[in-house]
Amino acid sequence: MIGIYKILKKPIITEKTTDQKEDHNKVTFMVNPEANKHEVKSAVERVFGVHVVEVNTMNMLGKVKGFRQRRGKRSDWKKAIVTLRAGDKIEFFE
Repeated sequence: MIGIYKILKKPIITEKTTDQKEDHNKVTFMVNPEANKHEVKSAVERVFGVHVVEVNTMNMLGKVKGFRQRRGKRSDWKKAIVTLRAGDKIEFFE
């Protein structure tokens, strides 16, 4: 099992995730690719002190990018969308 502080890498704060947070009480995190849904749920509950209703995970493939005549690929990563219980919320400060 992975340590709870190694599971959650960082929150993803974009316009789309901010709308999900306000409308549907969902928070999005970049997580360790080896973490499963149960580990993500327990990590969010222990770190932030909230109750998690549902966790959806997806593997994001890195994009192929070019710079001058060189081609490169960004690394693959894993995203978790966490649905919180009504009344619970997580605030992030930038």
